Amino acid sequence: MSNSAESTAESSSANPFKIAQRQFDQAAEMLELEPAMRDLLRWPRREYKFTIPVKMDNGDSRVFHGYRVQYNDACGPTKGGLRWHPEETLDTVRALAAWMTWKTSVMEIPLGGGKGGVTCNPKELSEGEQERLARGWMRVMARQLGGDRDVPAPDVYTNPKIMAWMMDEYEVVTGRSHPAVITGKPLVVGGSLGREDATARGGVLCVREACQRTGIDPSGSYAIQGFGNAGQFAALLHRELLGGGKLLAVSDTSGAFYNPDGFDPEELVEHKRRRGGLSGMSGAREISAGELLALEVDILYPAAMESVITGANAGEVRARMICELANGPTTPEADEILEAKGVHVIPDFLANAGGVTVSYFEQVQGTYNYFWPLEKVHRELEAHMVNAYASVYRMHEEQKVHMRLAAYLVAVTRVAEAVRVRGWV
Repeated sequence: MSNSAESTAESSSANPFKIAQRQFDQAAEMLELEPAMRDLLRWPRREYKFTIPVKMDNGDSRVFHGYRVQYNDACGPTKGGLRWHPEETLDTVRALAAWMTWKTSVMEIPLGGGKGGVTCNPKELSEGEQERLARGWMRVMARQLGGDRDVPAPDVYTNPKIMAWMMDEYEVVTGRSHPAVITGKPLVVGGSLGREDATARGGVLCVREACQRTGIDPSGSYAIQGFGNAGQFAALLHRELLGGGKLLAVSDTSGAFYNPDGFDPEELVEHKRRRGGLSGMSGAREISAGELLALEVDILYPAAMESVITGANAGEVRARMICELANGPTTPEADEILEAKGVHVIPDFLANAGGVTVSYFEQVQGTYNYFWPLEKVHRELEAHMVNAYASVYRMHEEQKVHMRLAAYLVAVTRVAEAVRVRGWV
């Protein structure tokens, strides 16, 4: 491919939904899906775009744009988080809903995929304004949601407090108690133990399984791009579950930082809690975001946003394994380059599926009003992650394809079968 063609392809892949469709198309071609099935599975079943008027603290009103995409419900009610981000778009939500569809399928949990969001900067909103925005979103969507229809959860810049407001507003609108309509809630209103660290725990368990098959030392060096909730728990759990490891570099919105002697994960988490960011750590040398991604480490955890590893920088990646805790951090062009370099990539909708899996556990517990001890949550999550990784790795070996395509082949096969059984196509 010429440089100009590469540039065009990479530019077109900046749209996350086009990335999701390209990834699906590759799997559909290998599976030889019939045209109607392909058309059904590459587009959302339902999507909602709406406005949310909110009374601000100063008395003025401001209008926000909200979204919800219910991508596919052939395997069960749709499930997926709510993102509050200043650059949120309908195409971003579409892509994430598609990935959630494949995520629930690869985990073999009886759910479909959905996603929602609001275009806003929550850091600029007071707590009261956030509550009014959360309740306003729910008033618009309440009639389209439910434990048997569509179940939201927290995602970027949303949290258990916001989920509690939304659940409460849903119950105000419907006049009934429905704890299973929202997951990721505080424990006192029907949340599940084990939800807080579930995304990172599932990813680290995948790393453990991958190391057993690839011969990579799980207690070697690692780096984390994005030190939010998932990144912080990954730093802690990598050491706890894998028996050690040297954390060489981390990054957040305050910058990227490197320590050749390794960071102490507990100290990093405490520093971020106290200071609000990673800057100012002793023994840390600031590096660029690109330098972090190019470090020679055994395991790299991208745990921030989409499209950080692209055709332009994938050739510089020197990690032996990538565990994608973020959604969509690697573009299709980068996948081909990483595969050629022999980098073992644990794709996002497998690596970060621990979050939706424990959310599913919360939905189940809320439905029959009986809640599990933490040991059972961890045990059930580990069993699901081990089985899912084994299914994808087996497909990877049998079909001689990279791990992302293998995950798509597993997931799309299951959803397509549900569609056929229902008689939709």
